[in-house]
Amino acid sequence: MADTKTNAGNFFEDFRFGQIIHHATPRTVTVGDVALYTALYGSRFAVQSADTFAKAIGYPKAPLDDLLTFHVVFGKTTPDISLNAIANLGYADCRFLKAVYPGDTLTSTSEVIGLKENSNGETGTVYVRSTGRNQDGQVVLEYCRWVMVRKRTKGTPAPESVVPKLPDRVDPKDIAGAVPALDVAKYDFALAGSPHRWGDYSAGEKIDHVDGMTLEEAEHQTATRLYQNTAKVHFNQHTEAKGRFGKRIVYGGVVISLVRALSYNGLGNAFHLAAINGGRHVAPTFAGDTIYAWSEILEKAEIPERKDIGALRVRMVGVKNQDCSALPLKTETGEYAEGVVLDLDTWLILPR
Repeated sequence: MADTKTNAGNFFEDFRFGQIIHHATPRTVTVGDVALYTALYGSRFAVQSADTFAKAIGYPKAPLDDLLTFHVVFGKTTPDISLNAIANLGYADCRFLKAVYPGDTLTSTSEVIGLKENSNGETGTVYVRSTGRNQDGQVVLEYCRWVMVRKRTKGTPAPESVVPKLPDRVDPKDIAGAVPALDVAKYDFALAGSPHRWGDYSAGEKIDHVDGMTLEEAEHQTATRLYQNTAKVHFNQHTEAKGRFGKRIVYGGVVISLVRALSYNGLGNAFHLAAINGGRHVAPTFAGDTIYAWSEILEKAEIPERKDIGALRVRMVGVKNQDCSALPLKTETGEYAEGVVLDLDTWLILPR
């Protein structure tokens, strides 16, 4: 009899609407994780880079990069949600609710909020709301995502379709709770690397972040392992050689982190990623691709009862193997332009 102690992961027909999944393994994040994250992406935002800078403006010490928090929480969910995934399709209603610091321990849970079998009968889309908590049980992050998952057996009965209605954007009143009251007078714009505050940006403004970064095979796999993300498509060349691309694909979170790091050149004081309103991995990325980025300011918002900070709703676009001087996004027919790999709608926080 075959050994049944190992875990082959959940297939589409294993999920149930309303199911609550408690994910292994708790993860204490350390300054070592922060250093490796910086080595992988080169992020330069001052608040996350220096305890001295963070303390001067009101933090107890430098918090983790928001996306490091996101990836650790996300990585916990992978063995249960997307081990047998074909693609992570999108995000919505993602809110960073409390700052995370080295020494904090993160755990994750997910609720299945939607299920829909695809017409081919071989796959289905699973919608989940995942929550990350710290060692005190406080929610640090909550987000929704939907992922295409293989069925174990084609033709098995599908659950009743439930597609959740998700908000188009996070309300500005629900963001920035992770930012303490800032002493903006002590915010050193020279050390931050940019003179531009919230008031210096305008809706409709477009920013080419100029720089590009080439992804190496070892880097994207190291990054994904850092988050204990076990999705097979990122690691196993033996099986992926027989797949639709013939090679491993890059975890989409790697592209998000690269675009965020590249956005420093133009958005250097956007120190906090407060929310992700929505996002799509438009096309796959592979080792050897070079990522560029550009952003569009969609909206400006004041934060209720806050005079120290303001929010910019920013569409962040990742592009591979071409620079962003032409600001590529969509064609005249409404399809994504050649090279676009990421379309991410965010709320960013800047000092006023």
